[in-house]
Amino acid sequence: MPTTPPALRAGDQVAIVSTARKVSAEEVAAAVDILTGWGLTVVLGESITAEHHQFAGSDALRARDFQHQLDAPEIRAVLCARGGYGTTRIIDRLDFSGFARQPKWIAGFSDITTLNCHLLALGHESIHGVMPLLFNQTGGEAALESLRRALFGELVEYAAPPHALNRPGSATGELVGGNLSLLQNLTGTASDCPTTGRILFLEDIDEYLYNIDRMLVHLDRTGKLRDLAGLLVGHFTDPHDNAVPFGQTAYEIIDTYARQYDFPVAYHFPVGHEPQNMALMCGRVARMVVDAAGTRVEYA
Repeated sequence: MPTTPPALRAGDQVAIVSTARKVSAEEVAAAVDILTGWGLTVVLGESITAEHHQFAGSDALRARDFQHQLDAPEIRAVLCARGGYGTTRIIDRLDFSGFARQPKWIAGFSDITTLNCHLLALGHESIHGVMPLLFNQTGGEAALESLRRALFGELVEYAAPPHALNRPGSATGELVGGNLSLLQNLTGTASDCPTTGRILFLEDIDEYLYNIDRMLVHLDRTGKLRDLAGLLVGHFTDPHDNAVPFGQTAYEIIDTYARQYDFPVAYHFPVGHEPQNMALMCGRVARMVVDAAGTRVEYA
């Protein structure tokens, strides 16, 4: 079973860093205020305000910053400020041996799927959830509260309404997943995420429909769908199509492959690049139930 980092308590220090795209102190100022309101002390990492083209500083700087926060005993959680691209460029520079002796919560989503999967491969839970850049987005209050509850060790449960493509059933397994593009990109690496017997959740943004199909083909051919306990399909935001239409929506594409198997499937689950992005503990055993009333997920 993956290890669970200690829950945060009032007075703890947390760090905000960027492992991917650049971000300014002004863009995370609202998050600093919110975290302070939760009773936490916020430390801004070296990567906040750093710039190297589109990145939050060079690969070396971002790796150094993240490593420092991993190793600093006074830092009890590390929140990734935003996604974009860049985490895979530094993941193999990082040393998690100190982290293993003193685990702490790492939280983020999108490009941070790399960290979520890498930590799980090393045997540690992490949080797939809203990032500081988006803490004050309109309509994101429930997602932010779910992150707070996850960090502080409080009960977090989830629900989604019925969807025409849902396949009823129940399943129990460790939650794994995140951004579909990253999950495909990590296949065959040290950050690869086995899915057998687990509940997989998927989301993505700004992808062409044909490419969503291509990634599902790849997941299926590599056996990542065959032995799932269950599948949660989140937001597939702002998909694109070609002049000659692909002919299916993102959900219909996923259904094409999921229907080959008999695990329960839930669509329109509140996770991904939209304000309804509930915090999921990657590696935590959860139970999902899909029936006529919709979908419910709770931790075992």
